[in-house]
Amino acid sequence: MNQRSEEFKNRVIGLTLSIIKLFKKLPRNLENQVFAKQIIRSSSSIGANYQEAQVAYSHKEFIQKLNIALKEANETVYWIELIEKSNDIKINTIKNESVEITKILMSITKPHLK
Repeated sequence: MNQRSEEFKNRVIGLTLSIIKLFKKLPRNLENQVFAKQIIRSSSSIGANYQEAQVAYSHKEFIQKLNIALKEANETVYWIELIEKSNDIKINTIKNESVEITKILMSITKPHLK
């Protein structure tokens, strides 16, 4: 894995850890419990699929894994928006990082769309 790949992987890990820390501060109600499971799953899946892409057997598999990571990143942005609205808070740092990660993955996969 090259330096840029490692830096991106660390950004994704940092995003998931920031989300976990956020939920430690939010009220423990039913909605937040559901949101926590969903967003931790989607954000950690970004990194897992990115990691798998790095050892793909073919270019096709590489793109498939990155497309899954992109979908999970997009889902993470959705959950952030829902968390903000349901808790009447702004979590700009986490939201901005999620959007940036989504854009990066989109820029990698977009040339390969058919």
